[in-house]
Amino acid sequence: MPTYSYRCTACDVAFDIQQEFTDESLTTCEACGGKLRKLFSAVGVTFQGSGFYRTDSRAEAKKSSSATTEKKATPKKESSSTPAATAT
Repeated sequence: MPTYSYRCTACDVAFDIQQEFTDESLTTCEACGGKLRKLFSAVGVTFQGSGFYRTDSRAEAKKSSSATTEKKATPKKESSSTPAATAT
């Protein structure tokens, strides 16, 4: 259940209250009967992982980046036994 912050415009009393999304906003201060205002503040959100960048949602960007990656990849060298490697 979300927590909302309110402040009275008459007496400056501030408080937090938990309300459901469907509940009506509070309008009257219990301390003095003045008008309440809902306070809004920034929410700290961190987006991590794929899908949150401009290039992640574009199919063309993914295709071009995968093609670039394939070009840069170097083939693996096969291990071969040479006569010098086998000492007698």
